[in-house]
Amino acid sequence: MKKTLVLLLVLAQTAFAEPPTPNEQARFLAGLPQEGSSLAGLAQRGEFNSHAKDLDATWADAEARQFTSIRAWAPLGLPEAVSDTSPLLYVFSGPDFLHAYTFFPNASAYVLAAVEPVGLPPDVTKLSEGELGSSLRNLRNTLNASLSFSFFITADMKKDLQATKLTGTLPVLYVFLARCGCHIQNVENIWLDAEGKIVTDKPTKTSGVRINFLGAQGKQQTLYYFSTNISGWALKQDASFLRFCDGLGTMNGFTKSASYLMHMDEFHTIRDYLLTHCHTMTQDDSGIMWKDFPRDSWDVKAYGWYPGPIPLFKQHFQADLAEYFRTTEVPALPFGIGYQWRPKHSTLIYGVSKTMVRKAIPVVEQTPAVAPTATPPVPIPVPAPKALPVAQ
Repeated sequence: MKKTLVLLLVLAQTAFAEPPTPNEQARFLAGLPQEGSSLAGLAQRGEFNSHAKDLDATWADAEARQFTSIRAWAPLGLPEAVSDTSPLLYVFSGPDFLHAYTFFPNASAYVLAAVEPVGLPPDVTKLSEGELGSSLRNLRNTLNASLSFSFFITADMKKDLQATKLTGTLPVLYVFLARCGCHIQNVENIWLDAEGKIVTDKPTKTSGVRINFLGAQGKQQTLYYFSTNISGWALKQDASFLRFCDGLGTMNGFTKSASYLMHMDEFHTIRDYLLTHCHTMTQDDSGIMWKDFPRDSWDVKAYGWYPGPIPLFKQHFQADLAEYFRTTEVPALPFGIGYQWRPKHSTLIYGVSKTMVRKAIPVVEQTPAVAPTATPPVPIPVPAPKALPVAQ
């Protein structure tokens, strides 16, 4: 036993002579096989094996229950958005890259915005023997909520990730990227100046991270996560996040489990920004109110069923949306999403702008990003539209 432990320590020290790459860190946190990785020695420990086994089971359940159905359904239900390579703007996202990538695998960039802190790129080699097991366990606790219920429980996530050295949203983003089959190339902490330009050497109020990666289809893509307050009063004081988004050109919009914030006056600024800067908007009923989509400039439809909000948000029941479901043959939704996460209980609203032209322009930066590949992105083929089943 003693000889085995010594051997593992020697292997680990040898492997860590070269720092593990971000992609190796991500695959480790995701509980994926470590053959050829500089973390292979550390992966021999029981804490990793337990982590990998538990995460494999949770992931398989989520795939069977939700994500396989999303991949099959999205090209038929959201054809304009799924086939588009324009950037995706996901507000009130938390670190939920998983749903963004599953619904919209062709986006050239993913821009996530929430109040949760970014944190520093995780390094499992810096965790002590006692810290590794607890850190991986708390990471699983955070992931389990999202994979089981389709949304993060913010208070629990904050507690779980603050309790260890795997802090901020980056560990979760790493896991989702790795489990989605993406290969991380570069990770950089960034900030936005007052004009919305990216800076890397001068911390500002709006902090973020930029992750360059190769997607599952081999395309060069970028994930941005910004820790920022997008309430109306905060954007009046600091509009750097919106100025950054201005540089993306026309985007596709996405949100879910958004606490019905855009139903409130204090979040009408971000609501109006989405309606005037996005070509499409995909959301559950907790996003933009049904009545707030201007029908002269937006075509809007819904999928699934509208049971109303969960009790915590009962004051946000939308009578006009309920009437739409009562009087319209609404196509079924073969998966659950949002707060009403059970299948056949979920609402998905999809709007397509009549006026916004799909056009992306390069992001204005003060530091160079990783050069794109020579071959332009190739969209994942979209099947020919079929008739979607009507909800019963």
